[in-house]
Parts: sequence; structure tokens; C-alpha cells
Amino acid sequence: MKEMVSIILGGGAGTRLFPLTATRSKPAVPIAGKYRLVDIPISNCLNSGVSRMFVLTMYNSASLNRHIKNTYHFSAFSNAFVDILAAEQTPDNFTWFQGTADAVRQGLRHVRPFQCEYVLILSGDQLYQLDFVAMLQEHKDKGADITIATIPVTAKEASEFGILKTENGYIHSFTEKPKSGLEDWVSDTGEEMKAKGRDYLASMGIYIFNRKLLFDLLEDEKKNATDFGKEIIPESIDKYKVASYQYEGYWEDIGNIKAFFDANLALTADLPAFNLFDNSKAIYTRPRMLPPAKISGTRLDKAIIAEGSIINASHIENAIIGIRSRIGHDTVIINAYLMGNDYFETLDEIANDQTHGLPPLGIGSRCHIQNAIIDKDCRIGDDVHIIGGAHLEDGDHALFTIKDGIVVIKKGVVVPNGFTLK
Repeated sequence: MKEMVSIILGGGAGTRLFPLTATRSKPAVPIAGKYRLVDIPISNCLNSGVSRMFVLTMYNSASLNRHIKNTYHFSAFSNAFVDILAAEQTPDNFTWFQGTADAVRQGLRHVRPFQCEYVLILSGDQLYQLDFVAMLQEHKDKGADITIATIPVTAKEASEFGILKTENGYIHSFTEKPKSGLEDWVSDTGEEMKAKGRDYLASMGIYIFNRKLLFDLLEDEKKNATDFGKEIIPESIDKYKVASYQYEGYWEDIGNIKAFFDANLALTADLPAFNLFDNSKAIYTRPRMLPPAKISGTRLDKAIIAEGSIINASHIENAIIGIRSRIGHDTVIINAYLMGNDYFETLDEIANDQTHGLPPLGIGSRCHIQNAIIDKDCRIGDDVHIIGGAHLEDGDHALFTIKDGIVVIKKGVVVPNGFTLK
């Protein structure tokens, strides 16, 4: 699709996903055992034929930059690319990104040389599968200047989103996270959505702009605006034709630990709402030359096992086991996401670990891990019990963080033999 380029926002500090964002940006957080969040918008673009992409990065961007550099390579005979646009100081701008609109504004000088009629702006930390070809076609059919992807939500959910009021497919008003007066914000979402109580249209933070308008807005008319959702979009509704593209599929804004945890474990369902097994909506990521998973004596139920894993656990249920995971004998994993490891240890390295009283990389024997996220490259000893739940108070500790009853073991920590948290 040569008429459109995409700009993917690399996210801010991601404090609500701490400690997963302690050393990486939100789009770089691993999901489903083998992917990164940024793979989702990039894959949606590739599946829609949008093959020219810019990724704006600033906070904790090293691992994100490395992942993109190592993953998205295209033929020398192709015009496709995924380019990283890192925040940079220039002679006429000494500030870092001040918001979503400011980030795009600072990147426009890199976009300008590329011919296109439309610019697609995406978040780098959402989970969805959307056809941008259909969205662009509707944008054209309506003669819109801006099109916003919207999703029907219930009254309970509406207070967490920017809510748009539509008429005949065009947006005529906007309110940010309404706490009252919802009856004034009902839109015609269709009979099927109304039957489910989804009477309100929430912005998904996905926009198509006519190229000229985007440049005019950011460089002239709204040159001091810093945010799309709070400034550019609300202030454009009365002046330009702003259309709604209603999406009714699965969409999750990975905003906090619980949302992240639930979205990952939902992938283990027999028929998950987010389908990793659809040939037409493939999720692309870094190709790794890893051996297949090896499993011995383990009872598995609703489990996703990534490649390179060596598993001797007794029972794994409703869990995602990430790449290169190692799980010892008689260990139980329930309602958990193990992100795996970045490398294998050799037998000599494991022997050296034991000599120095250090657990090998992975999960030891006779452990019980439940309602927990184990970040990458952790060393968890034998007889460790980590059982999250509502009985645990939220808090941040040296080895772990607790949020909404979910225990997050921090990246690269050593959990000693016999450690108990329950």
C-alpha cells in the first residue's frame, strides 16, 4: 500500500507496567512467550500491506531498538522498512518528546521525503488484529480528513476511555473518561453491540490523517499541541470531517499489570479472542534458530509452550512458558506467565552455578508458582513457593512487585532455595 505510511508510537515511561518496564519500554515487553508488544502493530501493518513504518522511541528504548533491528529485514528489491526514529535534540529543538502529537511532529522531517497520501498513527502497546485496508477504504468513501478507530464499550468501561459521539458515521463531540452524564454519550453502535450493552464508542488511539492536514496541524495550526487524544482530535472535530471506523473485534490496551496478565493467559483458551493461529493475520517476530520444546513427565492443560524449553514439571495449567524456559522436576505452574530466558546455560555453567550456591537459570525442582509473572533470566531455586492472590498487599520489594494480587518476579533476580511468598 504505497499511498499510506505508518507511525508507531514507542510509548512513554510505562509506569503502570512496572517492574516489567524497569529496563525496557512498554512496546518491548514480551507477550505470548515469544513476541514483543510492538510486533502487534507492525504485524497488523504488514498484513494490511502497509510496509513503510516509523517507530518513535525514547524511554528505555535499547531493547526495543535492538528487537526491531534484528527482526524486520526486507528484500533489497522492496521499498518496505521499519525505521527507528529515536528522540533527538536538533539545532531548532532541544526538547525530548512532550506527548504523542509532539513526538509525531518531531518525526515529520523524516517522514516528509516519502510520498504518501495518508498517515496511519498507531500505539505500540495494544493487542488487536485490524484490517487497515478496510479502515482506509472507509476513510476515502466518507471523504474524511481524519478517521479514528473506535470500539463499542459498556457504561462501566466508558469511564476509562475517551468517548466519542457519532452521527451518520461522523464524530461531532468528544469527552475524556466521563464519570457522569453517560446518557448523553450514547451512539448508534448497531443492534448486535446494543444487545450486549455496548452503547458507547471509545477511541482506540488509532488514527488515519490525510497527509497534508497532519503536516498543517502539527507544524502550523496546532504547533504547540502536545497530545492527539487531549488536544488535536477534540479541537479538530468542529473544523474538519472526522469519521469513526467502528471495530468490533478483540482489542486490549495493555495499561497495567492485571490487564497484561489477563490478556496473556486468555491466549491459552481453546478458542481465544486473539487468534495466534490465523494464517491471514500472522504475528511476526524475530526468527530464532531454537530447538523444539522438550517435555518429560508433565501433565499439561491449557498451556502455551515456546520453543527451546526443557520441562520436567509435574503439572502446568493455564500458563504460558516462554522461550528457553527450564523447569525442574515435581514443579507445579498454575495461572502464570514465565517469560523464559535470553540464553541457554551449558552443563559446565550449571555445574559452576551449583558450586557457588547459585540456582541454574530457570525454575528449580519441587516449586509451586501460581498467579505470577516471572520476568526473563530469573534463577529460582528448589522448593520455592510463590502463590499470588487477593490476600497479598500491593508493594515493591527487592525481588518482586505485587500488583492486584499478581506477583511479578523481577528480571534477572535470584530467588534462593526454600523461598516462600503466599
